[in-house]
Amino acid sequence: SALLQVAADEGILHASGSGVPPVTKDYCIIYNSNWVSLPKTLDNATFRTLENLTSTVLCSPPEVPSGLMKDKAVVVMRGNCTFLEKAKIAQSLGAKMLLIASKSRLSAISDNKTDFEDVTLPVALIRYNDIVDMQLVLGNEVNVTLYAPPLPEFDYSMVVIFLIAVFTVALGGYWSGVAELENLKAVASPGERETRRKKEENVTFTPVTVILFVVICCVMLVLLYFFYKWLVYVIISVFCLASAMSLYNCLAALIGEIPIGQCRVTCCNKTIEVRLIFLAAFCIAAAVVWAVFRNEDRWAWILQDILGVAFCLNFIKTLKMPNFKSCVILLGLLLLYDVFFVFITPFITKNGASIMVEVAAGPFGNSEKLPVVIRVPRLEHSASTLCDLPFSLLGFGDIIVPGLLVAYCRRFDVQTRSSSVYYISCTIAYAVGMVLTFVVLALMKMGQPALLYLVPCTLITSSLVAWRRKEMKKFWKGSSYQVGWMP
Repeated sequence: SALLQVAADEGILHASGSGVPPVTKDYCIIYNSNWVSLPKTLDNATFRTLENLTSTVLCSPPEVPSGLMKDKAVVVMRGNCTFLEKAKIAQSLGAKMLLIASKSRLSAISDNKTDFEDVTLPVALIRYNDIVDMQLVLGNEVNVTLYAPPLPEFDYSMVVIFLIAVFTVALGGYWSGVAELENLKAVASPGERETRRKKEENVTFTPVTVILFVVICCVMLVLLYFFYKWLVYVIISVFCLASAMSLYNCLAALIGEIPIGQCRVTCCNKTIEVRLIFLAAFCIAAAVVWAVFRNEDRWAWILQDILGVAFCLNFIKTLKMPNFKSCVILLGLLLLYDVFFVFITPFITKNGASIMVEVAAGPFGNSEKLPVVIRVPRLEHSASTLCDLPFSLLGFGDIIVPGLLVAYCRRFDVQTRSSSVYYISCTIAYAVGMVLTFVVLALMKMGQPALLYLVPCTLITSSLVAWRRKEMKKFWKGSSYQVGWMP
């Protein structure tokens, strides 16, 4: 689960209205580069007047009055005949460009060209909703052209993704270390032990629970692939609940350090700070607002990222890995899980698509997307900003899974008083793994399982530090609490 790349045969339809000054807008198109070569910039593109014939499918010449297509760009509906059959008819009637409107998800154009060698006009597939939008925004007199700018080698949204991921992992690990320090103090002070036990909400992963967790992940991903349109709403509901609670825990930890505004109210024999009541209401409202406006691309991604970062932070802090052995099992199994569902499943599925990528993008054209990713709008102008993937995506798992190892390193530093050497080195290794992921992504131009690079970087670095410090045995088994520990 990493950044997903668009296909090479995606291009842009640039439309211009007849007003003064003319209003322009770009739309996504799919074309076949084996049939036609589109210019890379608008400077070399030729504009044509658009003739809207979406009332026909253009499968026979008598459907269109003679002379109506002469020297124009024509848009017709997708029908029972092939793309090239439509193109041959359009070309014979004098059209210079053919757009085929589709109400379903845009797919690759792949007809047999050998029987239609004389077809030379550009053919492209466009969303029907975009044709409707074009008329509403630009009017009935529209000039259009097609071009295909090259995909940028690097998009600056990756920098934002990198900063969010490294910040979340580093802060989550540090927070886990703070909680560990408080635990050690509570063990050393009998008077605080009972109070600390009541506040403790951590969950410890054993090797058995690690294996069970990975099995559940596999089953859930397969179920999402086959029953996406129902389960996606279950995931959305769970995300709203979990992210609201996580945001509350994160902000409550900050507010707890502020010594003012601590007035309390009593209800049902329990006292609670008034500011925490308002905080809970704020967190619930944030989750509800996201749920209502989750498909609003202009700003909903900001709220999703805030809730997502809070979810990852709370998960990293709450879920404790008892030793390096459990970390190796968890990261190793999830690495195999990631690689299998990205690289191996295309050989199994009927359409040859990766289950991981399909679920991340919404299989079978489903408009609802899973809220389990950090989303940042692409900043470089290309076809990818108009087509299915206008965002760079990084899965929560690519933050949480290595983050659990970083958190264990931080707790081990606290237990052994090792001046944060494990924590810092593992955090740097995570950052290096993220950079490596983005480099491979840019070179291969296809979705990458980020754990393929993050897991080796973090595990190898942590192992080398433990070996260099001659603490591998203790690091592998975990350092238990010492009752006589003193701050």
